[in-house]
Amino acid sequence: MKNLSPRLEAVASLVRKGRRVADIGTDHAYLPVYLVQSGVADFCIAADLRKGPLENAKKAVEEAGLEEKIILRLSDGLQKFEPDEADEIVIAGMGGILIAQIIEAAPWLQKGGKHLVLQPMSHPEVLRKFLITNGYNILCETVCEDAGKLYCVMSVEFCGEYIKRPAFYEYYGEIPQCKTELSEKYLSNLAFRLSRDADSMRCADPARADKLYKVSEKIETLIN
Repeated sequence: MKNLSPRLEAVASLVRKGRRVADIGTDHAYLPVYLVQSGVADFCIAADLRKGPLENAKKAVEEAGLEEKIILRLSDGLQKFEPDEADEIVIAGMGGILIAQIIEAAPWLQKGGKHLVLQPMSHPEVLRKFLITNGYNILCETVCEDAGKLYCVMSVEFCGEYIKRPAFYEYYGEIPQCKTELSEKYLSNLAFRLSRDADSMRCADPARADKLYKVSEKIETLIN
């Protein structure tokens, strides 16, 4: 069984067992191969926007002998998917803005009890704001460290209603609930970065700077 990177291990840990999985932006299909080999997934669709990554994915699937369990698909996000093809939707390794756009373009995710595992490489606050304002509930989050960088991974379901959240929730989400060394490190780094960004824009955009200072202070209060 191929070992996953810490980032993909964190993603895999939030996938529900025994389901049909769609991996969007699969690249080498390392995650689908792992999920099937480990018994987490019964079946996977490994999708990518480009033919090159799908060729790499094909090699990995064939080497693992999983052609009957993992199928490959050329698709821009979820555009080439039918609503009943997968229960678990993994969108990992891309920016939070793009992930939000992919979800927005697939309204069928709001039906049938779909479960989303999302791992933004950037702008997680944009993704969280999109989710909570469009009826999605962030069930939990985890933090991983990969190649010296910290990433969050979200477990998400559509609930169809707006859930009132604390101030500036989009910046920290459910990470304070993790209560691990990595989650505290993530929050500490985030608070520092926001404060630094506020310092740099105090003259050019004092209103924005003031908000970022307040967010940074809020996050500091959440760190144990």
